[in-house]
Amino acid sequence: MSEVVETARPADGVGTVLGHRVEEISAALDAAGDLIPSEAHDQAQADLRRVMRRLELGVDYTVVALVGGTGSGKSSLFNAVSHLEFADVGVIRPTTARAAACVWGSKATTLLDFLQVAPDRRIQRESALDGDSEDDLAGLVLLDLPDHDSVESGHADQVQRLLPLIDLLVWVVDPQKYADNVLHEEYLRALADRHEAMVVVINQIDRLPDAARDRVRSDVQRLLIEDGLADVRIEMVSAREGTGVDQLRALLARVIGGESVAARTARDETAAICRRLAVHLGPQDPQPPSAQETAERLALASGVPSVAESVRTAVSSARAVALAPVQEPASSRIQAIRDRWLAQVTERLPEPWTEAVLEGVASSEEFGAHVWQALSGSALPSGRDRAAATLRLLGLVIGGFAVALVIAAGAVMSTSGVVAASMAGAALAQVFVCIAFLIAARRRRRHTGHERAEDYLQRTTEALRAVVEEDLVNPTAAPLQRHATVRRGISSTDH
Repeated sequence: MSEVVETARPADGVGTVLGHRVEEISAALDAAGDLIPSEAHDQAQADLRRVMRRLELGVDYTVVALVGGTGSGKSSLFNAVSHLEFADVGVIRPTTARAAACVWGSKATTLLDFLQVAPDRRIQRESALDGDSEDDLAGLVLLDLPDHDSVESGHADQVQRLLPLIDLLVWVVDPQKYADNVLHEEYLRALADRHEAMVVVINQIDRLPDAARDRVRSDVQRLLIEDGLADVRIEMVSAREGTGVDQLRALLARVIGGESVAARTARDETAAICRRLAVHLGPQDPQPPSAQETAERLALASGVPSVAESVRTAVSSARAVALAPVQEPASSRIQAIRDRWLAQVTERLPEPWTEAVLEGVASSEEFGAHVWQALSGSALPSGRDRAAATLRLLGLVIGGFAVALVIAAGAVMSTSGVVAASMAGAALAQVFVCIAFLIAARRRRRHTGHERAEDYLQRTTEALRAVVEEDLVNPTAAPLQRHATVRRGISSTDH
């Protein structure tokens, strides 16, 4: 097994399924060996290692990041959603300097290590006091990222590094700074292709008069349209008062119900690896022609049916007919049958696979010699049937007796008509017996002729079939099975 699958597999869930898929592809690559070009082989192995590293991060987690500028209230919203007082909430100058994470369920240690969330900035959301109230967020990793507009070096870089790993970007804005140029020009517009994985949350609505809330929402909607994000959802919340927090949690639960971006990415990358490898395989598993049908074509090309028919005629006619043995067939005809068989087996196979299939096959000369050896080694049956001859002889003898009785009856007719009539009746009976024997002899010859002809045809065809299997079928079985194994591993769609 290759080095790809020696890595630890992810936990139960989608990651396990994808991990098995990576193992299948890696095993298929091992089976293919040098029949897939080394460049493609090495690239696939490198790509599989990258997928496996992604799986190790935990594709069964859904990563949601709260992103926003200084003073937007991200940390307050983080605490409100998690029902914990964990994230730093600044009083004088509210600034998130380091990412914080809350995990619902397992600890997601590998993922958080990769995200560079410090151990003291992680909390696991699991308490016996909660009962099952947090179950709908199981698998969620909620991040409170550093402020994207922070003057401290590295904050913006950290946000940019984490974005490709995030399932949902929750842009937190406040009623005063939602039109900030940095937010719109450097982030929202640049990430327009991720519009389906974005939500904009207008926080601190408790600071707005009721009449101003619709106006602010409409203005944010206008800016998003200008950014090319017309379909991005807008939520209005107050982290301090809890307004809209339950609706936001319900939205996160729906996001968790789908496949994570890490899982989709790993699945897509795996599929892309398979597509790139598939061009180095046949579009389907080759199906070798029937050895029996090939043997029958060889028999026909060698005149075996004609010889069998001569056997049938000789035995059925009871004539002394000289049976001519099969003649050595033209090498061109035998070679054509061999070439046709191989062409069908290697049809649409890439060159390395074709060469592997043909490597152990008997040459044209060897195949022709083996065919002739099978033909000449198939003994011709006798052209006579002793049982039929005996029946015919008995019939003729009985017929002779009948003739003798008729002659004798004529001689005694003048002296005793009764005796003559009796002898004539006996002669007639013997005639019927004679006819019956002759008919039986004829049927016997026909049956025997058919049996011997069929036996010769079957024996010879079977000998030719053995040649086909020995020279063509058996040498190609291993490489064809190897191709089937590789193709099955690469083409599997059960995942």
